[in-house]
Amino acid sequence: MSDEAVNVVENLRLTESNIQSACEKAGRDRSEVTLIAVSKTKPVSLLMDAYNAGIREFGENKVQELVDKYEQMPKDIHWHMIGHLQRNKVKYIVDKAYLIHGVDSYELAQEISKQAVKKNCTANILVEINIGDEETKFGIPYDKVTELVDKIISLPNISVHGLMCIAPNVENPEDNRHFFAKMRQKAVDINLDKGHNIDMSVLSMGMTGDYQVAIEEGATMVRVGTGIFGVRNYRI
Repeated sequence: MSDEAVNVVENLRLTESNIQSACEKAGRDRSEVTLIAVSKTKPVSLLMDAYNAGIREFGENKVQELVDKYEQMPKDIHWHMIGHLQRNKVKYIVDKAYLIHGVDSYELAQEISKQAVKKNCTANILVEINIGDEETKFGIPYDKVTELVDKIISLPNISVHGLMCIAPNVENPEDNRHFFAKMRQKAVDINLDKGHNIDMSVLSMGMTGDYQVAIEEGATMVRVGTGIFGVRNYRI
């Protein structure tokens, strides 16, 4: 389907209905879940369709694309850096990203802290877990999370707000339920262990294929791209 043929408003309506249903099933309030429209490779015209429909949270995978769209679009948008972030590119987005989702090493956290100090801002981050222990995915092992969080919280100008994962690509979203449940449990455990200066209230998990299950298991942010903007353009 071409970008021109995508009905973003209708897709958003369906996505919103699905989120509402998942919240009701889990006994949660709709306000507990933030929808991030993942707009990687998509033109600003489509993003503006989503913006005009009320979306203010957008997710990008690539630094350059986030920077370009940041410059072109309204300034009340929260930009989420959801892709793997290379240390040499941190300086370009540390003061533009509302939340950096994929922090998976102390070295990356150090660079984010260093650049945030330089720009006199506070970088909000999530620690990424490789929840499915997949060789092709970024993220730290599940059993190393608490150790990494302990080290990061001593760095200046950086604030850990929770956890993020990219669950395995599965046919049946139910197959990822136990991964999402493990993510929620890890956040609970860290909050109990590290009550000092730590806020693990954000769980960024669930994408187009499984976000309803993720919400049922406690997701506070879901990242929906294809379900809103159509299939990604891999030529870009």
